[in-house]
Amino acid sequence: MKHNTYLTTVSVVFTIVASGHLLRVIFDWSARIGTWDVPMWMSWPAIIVAGILAYHGFRLNKK
Repeated sequence: MKHNTYLTTVSVVFTIVASGHLLRVIFDWSARIGTWDVPMWMSWPAIIVAGILAYHGFRLNKK
């Protein structure tokens, strides 16, 4: 896989992940892993981290 293709792919994946967490916060969707209810506050760091990774991936792809 070429470097630019890889960066584009992972950037799109991280954008989807960040968007999913943002939608979870906006619409107050619940999330469950097995029997554990994932607290809403865990989506905030996920939005930030996935957003930063997506941004840097797209930025590196332009170089």
